[in-house]
Amino acid sequence: MGHRTAPHRRPHRTPPHTERGGTAVTAADQARDDAVEAALGKLDLDAKTRLLAGQDMWSLPALPEIGLGSLVMSDGPIGVRGVRWTADDPSVALPSPTALAASWDPDLARRAGRLLAQEARRKGVHVLLAPTVNLHRSPLGGRHFECYSEDPYLTGAIGTGYVQGVQDGGIATTVKHFAGNDAETERFTVDNAIAPRPLRELYLAPFEAIVRGARPWGVMTAYNQVNGTTMTEHRQLVNGVLRGEWGFDGCNVSDWTAARSTTGCLEGGLDVAMPGPVTVYGPALAAAVRAGEADGAAVDGAVRNVLRLAARAGLLEGAPAAVTEPPAPLDGAALARELAVRGFVLLRNECAALPLDRSSGRTVALIGAAARDARVLGGGSATVFPERVVSPLDGLTAALPEGALTYAVGADPSEEPAPAAQGFELRAVCRDASGAVLGEGGLPSGQVQWIGEDLPEGASYETLASVEITGTFLPRESGEHVFGTRGLGAFRLAVGGRTLWEGVQGMGDEADPFEAFFGTPRERARAVLAAGEPVGVSLTYQVPDMAGMPLKAVLFSLLHLGPRRDPEELIEEAVRAARAADTAVVVVATTERVESEGFDRGGLGLPGRQDDLVRAVAAANPHTVVVVNAGSPVELPWREDVAAVLLTWFPGQEGGAALADVLLGDAEPGGRLPTTWPACLADAPVTEVVPREGRLEYREGLLIGYRAYEAHGVRPAYPFGHGLGYTAWAYESLEATAESVRVRLTNTGPRPGREVVQVYLAPVADPVERPASWLAGFAGVEAGPGESVEVDIPLPGRAFEVWDEEAYGWRRIGGGYEVRAGHSYADIRLTATLHL
Repeated sequence: MGHRTAPHRRPHRTPPHTERGGTAVTAADQARDDAVEAALGKLDLDAKTRLLAGQDMWSLPALPEIGLGSLVMSDGPIGVRGVRWTADDPSVALPSPTALAASWDPDLARRAGRLLAQEARRKGVHVLLAPTVNLHRSPLGGRHFECYSEDPYLTGAIGTGYVQGVQDGGIATTVKHFAGNDAETERFTVDNAIAPRPLRELYLAPFEAIVRGARPWGVMTAYNQVNGTTMTEHRQLVNGVLRGEWGFDGCNVSDWTAARSTTGCLEGGLDVAMPGPVTVYGPALAAAVRAGEADGAAVDGAVRNVLRLAARAGLLEGAPAAVTEPPAPLDGAALARELAVRGFVLLRNECAALPLDRSSGRTVALIGAAARDARVLGGGSATVFPERVVSPLDGLTAALPEGALTYAVGADPSEEPAPAAQGFELRAVCRDASGAVLGEGGLPSGQVQWIGEDLPEGASYETLASVEITGTFLPRESGEHVFGTRGLGAFRLAVGGRTLWEGVQGMGDEADPFEAFFGTPRERARAVLAAGEPVGVSLTYQVPDMAGMPLKAVLFSLLHLGPRRDPEELIEEAVRAARAADTAVVVVATTERVESEGFDRGGLGLPGRQDDLVRAVAAANPHTVVVVNAGSPVELPWREDVAAVLLTWFPGQEGGAALADVLLGDAEPGGRLPTTWPACLADAPVTEVVPREGRLEYREGLLIGYRAYEAHGVRPAYPFGHGLGYTAWAYESLEATAESVRVRLTNTGPRPGREVVQVYLAPVADPVERPASWLAGFAGVEAGPGESVEVDIPLPGRAFEVWDEEAYGWRRIGGGYEVRAGHSYADIRLTATLHL
């Protein structure tokens, strides 16, 4: 694309008693630096290079000779899984990152981070592999639910709060995936071609904000290339920008298996190659140094960064930990419930349909398969196993008087077999080649997802020959049940003691191992079962030889699909229930086949007959409330035909309790959209996520999200920043300077509430090409009925700047700006003109 390469800036050690990353070096910083230098001086080349390579899936080696403990990492971002992917060690499951961003509250994000630090300490984890701060470039991005927003400023603000919270607890973060990792198709190799201005103003901006605002202890570099260079070898962006310009002094960790070149990664600024023990670092790096192919000083620089991270985490003797007294303990379930409420977005509320009337005798018909079997988190590496899950049916049953609630399935979003869950009690048994049991562990579902050291105690990849998912199934319904498999390898499936299928499942069309695991399910057998009569089930998997494989894993699933009833009959049953109730609440949802890691979405439609269900119920009951259980935008073609639409995202383990709080008025839905929701896929400004010949052109430049909708004159279903509460606000005055905006507003409604005041800048006459307007600041305010409140919202200097590639720097653009304050991007209440 003819992008000019920035001058390379070599990283340097910060001298004592100065600044690092714009922050003064404290006495504790200096003490850690001194301890790091002393430890570094005691290491030989082999020890140094061993420290830069994972010793296994999740940890770096301990070096007792210098008093260094083993640094342990774990996936996030909505929970802390620990080093074993097992239900035997449950984790608190918070709402999805899109839900957290919907709170528009960095302080709340900080509290979430503190809880995750608490969880990490409980599980012996020192580094949380989170947060994900890539942008919602396209609604088709498969990992959309794991990121925050389409807007870089909002993403940076929420990410800063999250990182501060985790590190408040003495746990490191690795802000990821640096950079341009905005889609899943060909994610290991894709070359994302991004012009200099959008790269700086959009895709690097959240990382810069977090580095400057939170001083993260780690960053994770992505699989993909940016403008022809793999990110784990991207010297310009890592050494030149991240370390040189922004002053990042933390540790740069590769995404798992992303490091591919010993000298390329070292020169590109990569500190740690994960996972191990087979990596491009370790012995391979030591040999390269001895052969004169790699720079020993660069090795020292990488080791220094690892030792600094260990010192901050309290793992290096003689170095004061960054946190010696963690914050006060937090109630995980209570915070998960609060986060869910604060992230729920009320998209529509005609005639004050919500909150529901709690008068005696009022009835509610709850409808939808997802109301009973809720999807509370996204798929892929973000998966954790909570101790409990509160479904919408659970939450409303507990909150409403006996007899006030009825339930009907209506329509099931999944028409394919899914991991065995409801009614199954399962364990995984590991055996060696002789059939002897090596170890076993509990399974919350029919999904085995062991990567690295996740194996049950007693099992090892060297001795593991087979894994059997075994247990009992108590059917809820009589009829023909479907059983299936997902994964790669040889299987034997038995139900009721009888082998129903035996065979080998191949790769198929999937190019990504995650897609193979989470992708197309295979139906294998059918069995007629009776409701309430338990039956034994077994799926045996032959583990392939993993010798020499850099990433050892066991990934497969036992799948199940209950008896299929006639879809029209199910919808008619739901209609009868809705017609007999005062209010109908329909829960619609996506599935892991729609939203998960490893693949991008093919469309925005809800799966199954859910749209038909909503239309039929709305026709039968004008008081129909639709709850949308999805992590990313979906099409809502019936949205104008229902009384209310409430978006709950993936709401975490307490989602059903939070839903009852909001529907019944015990709490106000606090969320505002962190990304624009199109009316249909054709309206989305960016839909190209599939590379052409390995290259994905970011042709849209600066125009993603709300910037693009305005530029193209397209009206979305719901604009960026939109969200309704249970009260009303009058915006009364606006005062603006180049440094801040002051807004006065009054709660004119009957209830206390919270408003998110959003400030946008629009150039009056633009001397450079920019979007029509952009988010420049925001703040949450609370007030009781009739109360007024004033809020001061700082305006960052960057809001008035553009990236000048010719000057290789930021340039402030003077002239006139319209300062807009309002309830959303499309609901501006006050304006003022500002001249720079």
